[in-house]
Amino acid sequence: MKIKSFKNINGWRWIGFLLAMISVSILSNANISTQWVGWSFSVIACVMWIYFGLKDRDWPRALMEFMYLVLSMRATYNWLLI
Repeated sequence: MKIKSFKNINGWRWIGFLLAMISVSILSNANISTQWVGWSFSVIACVMWIYFGLKDRDWPRALMEFMYLVLSMRATYNWLLI
């Protein structure tokens, strides 16, 4: 059995993973003034992972990331403007 999705892992996936890890570390910090930065990194990482999910035809992952993208955009908006 061959796993197709792991044969073409490139540097962009590692950047997306790194951005996701940075966003989680910022969001899990208790510093309220930097929360918008964490949510902004999350938006960028989600866009990347939606692209990867669509490229790999992994619809459940793409839909899950799309849901998280919408919520991340909402959270960024709330932190910056409200």
